[in-house]
Amino acid sequence: MKMVWYILCGFALLFMNLETSLASGSNNVTYDGRSLIIDGQHKILFSGSIHYPRSTPQMWPSLIAKAKEGGIDVIQTYVFWNLHEPQKGQFVFDGRRDIVAFIKEVHRQGLYVCLRIGPFIESEWSYGGFPVWLRNIPGIVFRSDNEPYKAEMQRFTAKIVDLMKSNGLYASQGGPIILSQIENEYQNVEPAFHEKGPPYVLWAASMAEGLQTGVPWVMCKQNDAPGAVINACNGMKCGETFAGPNALNKPAIWTEDWTSQYLVYGEEPYLRRAEDIAFHVALFIAKNKGSYVNYYMYHGGTNFGRTTSEFVTTSYYDEAPLDEYGIPKEPKWSHLKELHAAVKLSISPLLAGEQTVVNLGQFQTAYVYKAQAGECAAFLVNNGSKDATVQFQNSPYQLSPKSISILPDCKNVAFNTGKVGAQHATRSWTPAQKFDSPQNWQEYKEAIPTYDDTSLRENIIVDQMRTTNDRSDYLWYTFSFQHDSPNPESTLIVQTRGHILHSFVNGVLVGSGHGVHRNTGFSLENKITLNKGINHVSLLSAMVGLPDSGAYLERRDYGLQTVKIDDKDFGTYAWGYQVGLYGENLQIHTDTSKVQWNRLSYSKQPLTWYKTLFDAPAGNDPVALYLGSMGKGEVWINGQSIGRYWVSFHTPKGTPSQTWYHVPRSFLNPTGNLLVLIEEETGDPVKISLDKVSVAKVCALVSETHLHPVSTWMYQKTGNQNNTTQNPGRRPTAKLRCPPNSYISKILYASYGNPSGDCKTYVTGSCHSEDSTAVVQKACLTKRRCSVSVSSEKFGDPCPRISKTLLIDAQCA
Repeated sequence: MKMVWYILCGFALLFMNLETSLASGSNNVTYDGRSLIIDGQHKILFSGSIHYPRSTPQMWPSLIAKAKEGGIDVIQTYVFWNLHEPQKGQFVFDGRRDIVAFIKEVHRQGLYVCLRIGPFIESEWSYGGFPVWLRNIPGIVFRSDNEPYKAEMQRFTAKIVDLMKSNGLYASQGGPIILSQIENEYQNVEPAFHEKGPPYVLWAASMAEGLQTGVPWVMCKQNDAPGAVINACNGMKCGETFAGPNALNKPAIWTEDWTSQYLVYGEEPYLRRAEDIAFHVALFIAKNKGSYVNYYMYHGGTNFGRTTSEFVTTSYYDEAPLDEYGIPKEPKWSHLKELHAAVKLSISPLLAGEQTVVNLGQFQTAYVYKAQAGECAAFLVNNGSKDATVQFQNSPYQLSPKSISILPDCKNVAFNTGKVGAQHATRSWTPAQKFDSPQNWQEYKEAIPTYDDTSLRENIIVDQMRTTNDRSDYLWYTFSFQHDSPNPESTLIVQTRGHILHSFVNGVLVGSGHGVHRNTGFSLENKITLNKGINHVSLLSAMVGLPDSGAYLERRDYGLQTVKIDDKDFGTYAWGYQVGLYGENLQIHTDTSKVQWNRLSYSKQPLTWYKTLFDAPAGNDPVALYLGSMGKGEVWINGQSIGRYWVSFHTPKGTPSQTWYHVPRSFLNPTGNLLVLIEEETGDPVKISLDKVSVAKVCALVSETHLHPVSTWMYQKTGNQNNTTQNPGRRPTAKLRCPPNSYISKILYASYGNPSGDCKTYVTGSCHSEDSTAVVQKACLTKRRCSVSVSSEKFGDPCPRISKTLLIDAQCA
């Protein structure tokens, strides 16, 4: 009997099968050299990293749903040790730390989970996920064959495994967790531990497997992963760089495909194109027989509070397929969705067929998979920088530069990684509330402590990390000395490994400086004027996150190293220390009544607290604080920190790395919200605004050479033979979609012909249909979404025998 399903129905069935499998009881998860095997079925799985503490519980359902809609099968997350055990033996699993609730939500939506326990995670997270108290254990050496460390690592790993088991979350119990990870990119540092490295790897694998989770364990970037532990690839080009599984019975899996790069203050964002991501995913599947690909990150989110590692911005992987606010980043999100659909069309021959490699040219290769039942899928690869026409099975195929065409039936092209037909979207920030009335602000000026104000004293310069124990970014180093020379002019020279330094002499700021990412130490030299008699020197050292990578993290020293005034060295001297700022220690960001606040003054001075009240903006759009007028500090909304800001540290192009700071809607009350900032420099709070974040413009650029959307394909099943054919009569189509609760309000530009440029800059070409705007307006205005086919039947033919392109730029309102 002949049955025909449109692919959307096919995918609905696929997800129904997945959800039914998850809901029907325990799932047996094993693997062989081809893929993971779940309940006896081989799987090709697309995974997306979403870290539960980098968003809010209120955001989790929407993020997971958008990932699922984008063709994601698995949600991958780290476990954050220092978040769950801030003090030894005191565990917390509430709010954003409720990992069980997060995994249950993934399960509810019918997806799997890969749980990366670590417990070292790196992840641009403070101290790589380690709690700072760990370094204070006598004799400890992190991540080595060291008994104190192994005892703590095993204790925490077992705690998390037991928590998962007690909630029935492993697939072997009917839950969604199909993979767990132990350690993280250890091969990067293993040589530094010499003979203590290899035994630790063996121990970690044995310890993990001994916990009997019923699902496989992985180690990423560990080519010699022992026993049954699967070695996995991390990076942007695992189709080219991965050496492969270290045993014939292990599958090829990719635990981190970096969708962009994390951003650090002082640097420009790295923008990875959708075409490049799709190319390397397709290559890994075709060439390496890859069966599991995880996008790191699929949603990056926000580093709330002081959770970032050194110099990392509060916004995390904003260029991921779902941006910081959970808005699809187009065209990346839709292009990868098309890729996933095209691969799933080819899944049967990929999993059951034999791979054949066919040389098609100097830079062109075909990876062909044929099953005994006759099913066939091919991946035609053009690794060259120019267009290429190749002959495959006696038919010509046009390949874009650095692209892969996927032929689910070895005949028809369903998808090309280099041809982006998805819309481009432009994000905008619209002020919902301006804080431009000085009378609505109050300020509190932080006191500059002197030696006499301190109670913690040493006769040496102390290490900042050991002294603060991560209770604060700030440590005051103070001393007082007698100056009897008639010459008041001197030079203060400070060498520091801290990230930022503010130097005060007799309560007056004399200089500030900071390091940069990967070179955090610096020297600060300032001319100073001394009083005759007693002088007070107060040096505020500030960290912008703890280190997150490298060997021997427990040995890292931060803070001041040497201090001199002219030729006098104060290294061995009577020092007084204060951990944190005075207002911080009183927690005035939560209880503002503990200090006396004053009206906003016109003269700005460093280390000033500001507060105001505001009402939540109407609607459901994400909101963010615009802090372009500020310098550096931290922000709290109703007592919850939305993170550090550092707007004064500019990139080489002269702009801040981050200007808008996400305020989750769940942090807000309808009225009377308390906004508190600590400003280290001299920023101006009256220029702050609370902005709504939305997609303001959508643009589509589609030519006659673009492929039909993969959703126009059909499954055609006849007897024992599967074939895939295109739905006849469909043409390449420009599709536009505004966000929910908005519509296409204006067509900013439309041209059917040969417009040049792209969705950012475009110019009408020599060929242009005068009906372009009218046709598009009729099809799209006042609608949330619309489709316009690239067809002369609609637009007329302004220039016969010339290949046509349709470019539409539209405004959403």
